[in-house]
Amino acid sequence: MSIDRLVEEIRLRSEEAIRKEADRQRAEEARIIGDRDRRISAAQADSKRRAEVDIARERAQKLASAKLQARKLVYEAKERQMNDSIAGTRAILANFTKSDDYPRVLKRMAATASERLGKPTKVMGRADDATLLKKVAGSNYDPTPMPILGGLVAESADGSRRLNLSFDELLRLREDKVRDLLAR
Repeated sequence: MSIDRLVEEIRLRSEEAIRKEADRQRAEEARIIGDRDRRISAAQADSKRRAEVDIARERAQKLASAKLQARKLVYEAKERQMNDSIAGTRAILANFTKSDDYPRVLKRMAATASERLGKPTKVMGRADDATLLKKVAGSNYDPTPMPILGGLVAESADGSRRLNLSFDELLRLREDKVRDLLAR
């Protein structure tokens, strides 16, 4: 074998090794690019899914917030209407104190107070009702004016028990029933 042939064979083997290494390099590069593309696709799909989840969550939160705000506005409107109606009821009661039936009501209230608390019963009321209450309660009338809409407040002789029959208190005690009636 000659040296030329040996050199030629080494050259051919070297070219073959270089070609194989170039093929392996291209295959590795294609694998790396494919892996990169898969990762990018997976990241994009994950980002899209997360964005959709975030959008859905935000949409649900905004919708829930809007529903809550709507309920709150409806409640506030109903509450304003109720308060206006109760204020109207207070006005009706204030007008009732000027009617001819009011003295009879005060007389019945005083009788109920005496019946429940026993005699003698101290009776108190508004300054405007002083003459009526003095007539109804006699010497048991306490002239100290009470800041009430109408009606009376009675107290047992020893001061241990009190019966509040003022329109304010009667309305307060029955406010839930009044609200139910007004809501219909």
